[in-house]
Amino acid sequence: MTMFKQLIITSLALLFTVSTYAQDYTKTEDSDPEARKILDQVRQKYEAYSSIEADFALDIEFPEQPKETQQGKLARSGDKYRVEFGGQEIFSDGNALYLVMHSNQSVQINTLPAPGEDTGLLSPQSIFNFYDNGEFIYTLIDTRTENGKVVHIIEFKPADRSSEYAKLRMLVARDNKEIVEVKAFAKDGSRYTFKLKNVNANKQFASGYFVFNKNKYPSYYVEDLRD
Repeated sequence: MTMFKQLIITSLALLFTVSTYAQDYTKTEDSDPEARKILDQVRQKYEAYSSIEADFALDIEFPEQPKETQQGKLARSGDKYRVEFGGQEIFSDGNALYLVMHSNQSVQINTLPAPGEDTGLLSPQSIFNFYDNGEFIYTLIDTRTENGKVVHIIEFKPADRSSEYAKLRMLVARDNKEIVEVKAFAKDGSRYTFKLKNVNANKQFASGYFVFNKNKYPSYYVEDLRD
């Protein structure tokens, strides 16, 4: 499944993965140690939270077309997560993966992927460690002030030259090591900008928040694709 086909499932996925067909992975030693230090600080910050909730915006830009912006929300608690975006909801209760598509009133139930398996579906965990899969070389290219905030700008290049993406850029707030923005530059000229905002750490969620409740979707067709 190519990255553009993954975009149909959930536009966010393209920001955090590259083509699953990559064969030659770049070693960590090829990347910038200063960038690695910042990224490790980012990951440590977010992994220290017992739970997290955040709003996000995704700007989608195609050549010679007006920019489209879509809003969403993500939440994680342990190995459970929930994403609401683009007329879809994605749940994981730690046992299965549920994709709710409101446009055609359907639900797909899938087996949870094995660790490290690329499914094309967004997992909030992947936001903070996608660079660790060996498919990127990365470097700190600048530190500057944007919108009144000092940010580090880290650029990622796919190790696989056949990737549909030329590069990714991540903006990290210098002072609190929060992710401000991730932008993907596709080789066809399209761009996708993910902006994380309103981060709420260590939130207590209701017991059923990450559980798919069929009673909430009485008219939806449910397809169980688990093995």
